[in-house]
Amino acid sequence: MPSARAWLHLAMTGVWVVLATLALGTGIGVVRLRRDGRMRDMSGDRAGDGHGDGNGYGHGDRLTAEALGAPLGPRATLVQFSTAFCQPCRATRRVLADVSAVVPGVAHVEIDAESRLDLVRELDVLRTPTVLVLDPSGNIVKRASGQPRKADVLTALAAAVPPADSRPVPPADSRPATPAESRPETLMSQETDEM
Repeated sequence: MPSARAWLHLAMTGVWVVLATLALGTGIGVVRLRRDGRMRDMSGDRAGDGHGDGNGYGHGDRLTAEALGAPLGPRATLVQFSTAFCQPCRATRRVLADVSAVVPGVAHVEIDAESRLDLVRELDVLRTPTVLVLDPSGNIVKRASGQPRKADVLTALAAAVPPADSRPVPPADSRPATPAESRPETLMSQETDEM
């Protein structure tokens, strides 16, 4: 029969294992919260690594209108991978629709990840929602896994949208936009003031 001292040692070991497990879980949760929905720069991430396999998706970091099943936006495209029962996908859909309505020439394309597994594998989409920001040529400029904030999407668009002085697209309300109004960073400051 083990002594009381042996039982105490065994109990203390169990307590330390539980505490270490909780600390590790908390650490992983904090890291995930900090990374969730953050836009990452994709320039050069996969360039030249042979991911383009001639299947019509482009070479590596470029998507075509045929691959998306929808036309690219004249200035930028927001691509969202979603699934039917994904709650954050609904909120992401609203954010991206709002941004595409505010920034002229930006299209929002939502792709059902379950029906496009070929594209999901090609682009290494591991969870939904995943958001890609494409420039006018279809090059992937930014990427986020998880639900992005509207301000982060507007900031990411600044890297994808060409300057307003190169053939501006008329705004949805058909009034002429000033060059300052058509830049995403200006829109971002207006949006954050409203929040």
